Amino acid sequence: MAPSRASTRLAAAFRRTAQQSQQPSLQLQQKFRRSAALCRPYHSYDHPSPSGDFNAAEQAILSAAYKHVPEHGFTAHALSLGARDAGYLDISTNLLPEGPFSLIRYHLITKREALAPRSKEIFTPQGEETNAAPLQVPEKVERLTWERLLSNQEVNHRWQEALAIMAQPSHIPASLRELALLSDEITYLSGDKSVDPSWYTKRGSLSMIYASSELFMTNDRSPGYWETRAFLQRRLDETNKIGGALGSMAQWVGFTAAAGVNVLRSKGVRI
Repeated sequence: MAPSRASTRLAAAFRRTAQQSQQPSLQLQQKFRRSAALCRPYHSYDHPSPSGDFNAAEQAILSAAYKHVPEHGFTAHALSLGARDAGYLDISTNLLPEGPFSLIRYHLITKREALAPRSKEIFTPQGEETNAAPLQVPEKVERLTWERLLSNQEVNHRWQEALAIMAQPSHIPASLRELALLSDEITYLSGDKSVDPSWYTKRGSLSMIYASSELFMTNDRSPGYWETRAFLQRRLDETNKIGGALGSMAQWVGFTAAAGVNVLRSKGVRI
């Protein structure tokens, strides 16, 4: 049988690659090194990306300014106070072109990144109750989502102001991106290993549940925010029940379709 065009092209590509690998040019090596430094094809908690979201000066100003948020809110004044505390002039806040939104992003990013080490504390034999059954994925999702909500305690009375800034058209894309990263982080740390379309639906539904719970929390005056946690648990339970029903239906449809294809093939239909 004559080789197909695809196999012929593939063989030719392999030959060209082999010839190039025998005599690599200095320019090609430099290009590869630059690409490898700028792009990493995987994510790993053991080997995190060396490049952060903020440079050293921004980190110093924002970390100092964040201490003033409970009193002054996510404002330019808090940024100015942070710059002074960090040893910079007030004008140094110009390093943060997004203004107060940079302070909000700092909060979102640092609280999200704190979930990974926190999950190791609470999902260990020492962190869980003695003789308790291992937590299932939905229970871990609830626990981590609650942990993230609790990290808003110090700035909860200022969070409606932050939501108003995040709702500005110029900040909506970055705000939604952070929400998506948070839902992905929680789902990943909870041990969910889905590789089907539910990968997207789980993260999308969790994003909506978190956003609504966060807004609910800004008006919660109950001790320990127990009303917010009850609200969160109700929303998650509703989503799990609906998701289970949809998953069962999808499995039934898939089984029926596969069975139909097999019957047609047995009748000589080429599918």
